[in-house]
Amino acid sequence: MRKIRFTLGKAVLGGIIIAAAIPPAIYWGWDYAYAADKPAALSSISQMAERLTGAMNNRRETITFTYEGKTSNLKNGIQTALDQAMGSDPYLYYIVDSYGFTYRGSSHSANVTVQVKYRETLQQTAYVNKQVATVLKEIIKPGMNNHEKVKAIHDWVVLYLKYDTSYTRYTAYEALQNRSAVCQGYSLLTYKLLKGAGIPNKIVEGTAKPEGGSTLSHAWNLVQLDGHWYHLDTTWDDPTPDQAGVASHNYYMRTDAQMRRDHTWTKPYPAATKGYHKTLAELVSQGGPKVAVYEKLQQELHYELYDEGRVIRSVSDLKSLAEKAVASGEQSLLFRYRGSAKSLTNDLQVLYALGLSDPSYTSSKFDNTGDLRVYVVWK
Repeated sequence: MRKIRFTLGKAVLGGIIIAAAIPPAIYWGWDYAYAADKPAALSSISQMAERLTGAMNNRRETITFTYEGKTSNLKNGIQTALDQAMGSDPYLYYIVDSYGFTYRGSSHSANVTVQVKYRETLQQTAYVNKQVATVLKEIIKPGMNNHEKVKAIHDWVVLYLKYDTSYTRYTAYEALQNRSAVCQGYSLLTYKLLKGAGIPNKIVEGTAKPEGGSTLSHAWNLVQLDGHWYHLDTTWDDPTPDQAGVASHNYYMRTDAQMRRDHTWTKPYPAATKGYHKTLAELVSQGGPKVAVYEKLQQELHYELYDEGRVIRSVSDLKSLAEKAVASGEQSLLFRYRGSAKSLTNDLQVLYALGLSDPSYTSSKFDNTGDLRVYVVWK
């Protein structure tokens, strides 16, 4: 009996799909040889998954083994083993470009060949690990807790990288080498940095739709802090075109509800239900030696916008706020506005009455409140 498994392709995030056909007779690059002694035959999905995991972590492009047992459902068994192997490490999963497998034998035994093509070599991954360790030594200071570490890592990634508009750089290695990548490269580098800092995190696969734009494949991170999960999108917090020294925090430590405004996902991930602004408020109220740290985070993340007492409800509120900013020598203003986009445009006319030069603004929905988050700049 002769059975041949068809070739599979793997989708790649960031705007394109790679579905590479892998004929059984074709190999890439090196062909790694096993030891002279013939390895023991495998007889279960878990054994196949273990063999595949070890080989793929060593970037073997051709993996062979003998399976002994009923082969009537071997096709599904190999696929399950492959899924388990790649699922063992999010980083491994996203650097596998494509794979395929064949098997030949009888009803009770088969020789299996798996061929894998990677986006990152073993040497390149080693480089990533070395650079991640170096970066963490630079940005993680003694005494930092995980809240501080996440902020430091997020800001470093956003400030170091810029979005790859050529859609050709997908890996953490390419991100580090070129200081540019698509969302997959951002999330892989963020994953490695967080993991290296001892912070549990996952890579989320889904789609995102910018306001007025088209839905695109997308990837970002889920971060666990103090038993709660939060979404962290370093790609969408990096302005495009790139602005040197500017890091947004609009997609920093968000809940499922906050992310679903323009992000979607279908795979099961841990639920992110607690607002990070509530987490910081609780930590501040508890007191302790880190209170100043949490208060600084509240300020940097502009969590004053959650204070109902600071919501701008009228043109007089806006005028008063702008006058204070001008008196302090500021040239920008961030506030939460309760009203329609049309009424906002009308109320902003008061800025001209204050003599501000060339004022301009951007606005977006503020969570699920119905209010607007408004940012105004002037010269």
